[in-house]
Amino acid sequence: MSSPTEAIREQLMASSEEYQRLRDEHTRYASELAQLAAKTYLSEQEQIEEVRLKKMKLRVKDQMEMLVQRARVA
Repeated sequence: MSSPTEAIREQLMASSEEYQRLRDEHTRYASELAQLAAKTYLSEQEQIEEVRLKKMKLRVKDQMEMLVQRARVA
């Protein structure tokens, strides 16, 4: 049985283009971070990119959560 929050997320995935776009971005950032994590050694530039990707992924996650909160209130 899914929680009310999970149900809202599923509904947003089905009906909100913005939520879908944010979810795709989040997935892309996660994939890029996984590629960096698979490396034994990161160059200085790769380390900077890793920090940037983590911040972008968190920003997108926060935006997705705001949409969930708005849907919960509506």
